[in-house]
Amino acid sequence: MNDTDQLHALGYRQELRRSLSVLGNITMGFAVVAPVVALYSVAQVGTTLAGPAWVLTLPFVLLGQLLVVYVYAELVARWPLAGGPYQWGRRLVGPAYGWLGGWVWQFAVMFGNTTVAYLAAPWVFALVGVEPTPGGLVAVAIGVVVLATFVNAYGINVLRLFVGLGIAAEAVASVLVGLALLLVFRQHPFALLTRTLGAEELSGSTFSAFLAVIAVAGWAFIGFDACVSTAEETKDASRQVPRAMWWALLSVGSVVILNAVAVGVAHPDPAAVAAGRDLDPVTTAVVHGFGSWSDKPFVIVVLTSFLACAMASQGGAARGLYSLARDDVFPFARFVKRVNARQAPIGGLVTGGLISAAGLLFGLESSAIGSLISFGTAATFLPFFLVAVAALAGRARGLLPRSPGRTALTVLALLWTGFELVNVWWPREVLAPPGAPWYQVWAAFIGGAVVIGGGLAYLVVRRPQERLAPVVAAVSDSA
Repeated sequence: MNDTDQLHALGYRQELRRSLSVLGNITMGFAVVAPVVALYSVAQVGTTLAGPAWVLTLPFVLLGQLLVVYVYAELVARWPLAGGPYQWGRRLVGPAYGWLGGWVWQFAVMFGNTTVAYLAAPWVFALVGVEPTPGGLVAVAIGVVVLATFVNAYGINVLRLFVGLGIAAEAVASVLVGLALLLVFRQHPFALLTRTLGAEELSGSTFSAFLAVIAVAGWAFIGFDACVSTAEETKDASRQVPRAMWWALLSVGSVVILNAVAVGVAHPDPAAVAAGRDLDPVTTAVVHGFGSWSDKPFVIVVLTSFLACAMASQGGAARGLYSLARDDVFPFARFVKRVNARQAPIGGLVTGGLISAAGLLFGLESSAIGSLISFGTAATFLPFFLVAVAALAGRARGLLPRSPGRTALTVLALLWTGFELVNVWWPREVLAPPGAPWYQVWAAFIGGAVVIGGGLAYLVVRRPQERLAPVVAAVSDSA
């Protein structure tokens, strides 16, 4: 069965341009996971919590996320549709569950885009050598969202070109920099990576410190589900999208671990990072090793990584919105489901961009944007957990194979996502700035309650689930 017939069998017609190869699909996942963005998200926080030994948690967390990829790969092989969590949940559990899963996933991605755009803004100021102001950061971050929307609006081929160029530069630079730091500019023995340098005192115990680091390290291995978002634009999607997710996460995971180790042993003063005196250990290690001339080029690499991540992630959010809206189960669906002449989901792009940009207004107050960033980074694990629940329910109902091996891996994925969901959402003062208000410490729970509560209210009032007949037929029995 070809892609168009397969999509028709699932109840949809081909509206988006199907032109991505498996490499193009990998590009989308690689860009959203983004090794440079991932490393910058976790290196300083991880070292402050557990010293150089924080890198020991990375392989463990990567293994847990590979369990999630296993579940996603099996489901997208059967239902290669944009808006995966929504589409899978409604087929495996029921319309209400699927809709709520899609709603939660959409807001997780859109506010995640807010986080990426806001964290990209300081690098623009660093490039031009200007001291940022809160208003300036917000204005530049909104510019990042507008740029990502504009590039996406020109269609999947233009998006692939921009994102591909960005991650090519990022991948080459990050691998070369990592190897150089490791092989040429190493300052310390590898035994340093087993030491905490007293950083665990911040959390009260070594156990608590490493629990917090496992939560933080989870931020480095999310975004592979962007491959699913472009499933309806990928050729031979049932076979190629699962492969793309594996390649995206494994390649990014390898680069992140390489660079985390390299920065740890090449940093001139790891104790300063553990004590919170160096808030940018990655740049410190690079500039100390390569010299001051490398400062601006490295800023360009980091900014390029953030822009590629923003473009790919916003494209994923738009396709998820499109998937919900074409079933007329999302607010303002008639507009949101629009596709332009370039076969790009323009309604979803504009809607997602407006919501992400609105979130950036919180940046005018530091604790408010800190709360949104906390929610944006934590929220992704709720859709992971909901998909794992749906997969296990599908096996119990006979909608997915019940082989012992597959069931065991699904159970492990459920246990991992459940553990990490609680761990990432757990309110920790050590992950908030000193003197942060209580609501910033509890931001993940508060944000989750607001999004879930809003979704449940919409289910009760508008009853979108009644417009969705249960659909359980599988397209393929291979995974």
